[in-house]
Amino acid sequence: MLKDFKEFAMRGSVVDMAVGVVIGGAFGKIATSLVNDIVMPPIGFLLGKVDFSGRFFNLSRHPYATLAEAKAAGAPIVSYGLFINTVLDFVIVSLAIFLAIRQLNRFLSRSVSAPARTVKTCPFCFSSVDVQAKRCAYCTSNLEQDNG
Repeated sequence: MLKDFKEFAMRGSVVDMAVGVVIGGAFGKIATSLVNDIVMPPIGFLLGKVDFSGRFFNLSRHPYATLAEAKAAGAPIVSYGLFINTVLDFVIVSLAIFLAIRQLNRFLSRSVSAPARTVKTCPFCFSSVDVQAKRCAYCTSNLEQDNG
């Protein structure tokens, strides 16, 4: 069983997936910081100096001034501000991944060009002949009218 597990763990796809998870986790931290520290403050300012991370609905009868105070008291709350931050975090990460993959696909499509044709098909006998041939080597038909 240990041998089977070692073979499974050392497969290229499993190692690639592990690297992707680690890099994805680090990228997620960057995206979270981008949302919390760069995107949300201007949005909050434009909406009247609102800090979304501290927004919540208090479901208890006792009033709390801050989210931290309500959490410390163990009050039932709905932290909709944190939810908004998380949704924006997801959207930004998704957009960044989409743009990165889109650019990668563009780069790969440019670098992988079709190989130059070296043969063409004779329209009369359907044999493969050199692209520069003027006559078919098999049926001797004139190929100058057909550019392949």
